[in-house]
Amino acid sequence: MTVNEHLSHFAGLSVTDVFDEDGRRPRPADVPGATAWRVRYDWKRPFPEIFQEFLDTVDAARLTHLVTGWDDGCDTISLLAEHADRLPALRHLFVGDVVYEESEISWIEREDITRLVEAFPRLETLEVRGGTLRMRPFAGTALRRLRLETGGMAPGVVRAITSSDLPNLEHLDLWLGAEEYGGDVTAADLAPILSGERFPSLRRLGLEDAEIADEIAAALASAPIVARLESLSLALGALTDEGAEALLSGQPLTHLRRLDLHHHFLSDAMMQRVRQALPGVEVDLDEQKESGGWPYVAVSE
Repeated sequence: MTVNEHLSHFAGLSVTDVFDEDGRRPRPADVPGATAWRVRYDWKRPFPEIFQEFLDTVDAARLTHLVTGWDDGCDTISLLAEHADRLPALRHLFVGDVVYEESEISWIEREDITRLVEAFPRLETLEVRGGTLRMRPFAGTALRRLRLETGGMAPGVVRAITSSDLPNLEHLDLWLGAEEYGGDVTAADLAPILSGERFPSLRRLGLEDAEIADEIAAALASAPIVARLESLSLALGALTDEGAEALLSGQPLTHLRRLDLHHHFLSDAMMQRVRQALPGVEVDLDEQKESGGWPYVAVSE
């Protein structure tokens, strides 16, 4: 399955395209006072040219929120890093707001994501979507939210994250994906996160789009990190009754504000058990699927 909708909001602001499909700017009356600008390829000009016009069009020095979309294969990460001096106020960045009509997620290759944190050390939110993600350990004292979306995450990316110094990270979302598309992460690779030894400020954890959702659920059943979480997500993955049973049989989850399991393969009976076990928790059990014996993730190709 695929990503089929562009962002409408990002980091608390509505998203506005800098240029429409015809290369025209939106009318000032149509733009909110504060917005997350989105710049993307318009099928007519090279993306670097569009990006340069964007910098010259908006008040780049005061821009705090930025979304990049389809870039026609341009190295967007390098482009952003090279123009970091033009964006001194940038705090919230989403790279790769791309839907399947533009490109399958597995076709989107990314250079070293770490360059973004190095170029923008005051980033508070970093979200990246792509098929091939690369990352090195880094120090990001300002970073509060990190979200990586891929149809198949390599173990090296998880190891880089767990080796990074992120003392103020509050929200971590990782799409782990399918083995067929490079998603070779195991529960053992996630151990530094689950142990609670890393990221002392972490309160919201998403281990999503995971083919190994049942394995992760079993690890979470006794993971020390769970006791200090406010929200937990195994959404978009291949979670079955086996994984849900592990969650219910493990440590209490009643302290959670939210448990997101949408896109799952639970039976009706198990869904009822989950709801009954967590009466004070907002539980999302939408998108019940029929596996036909082969549970699958929401996004892979």
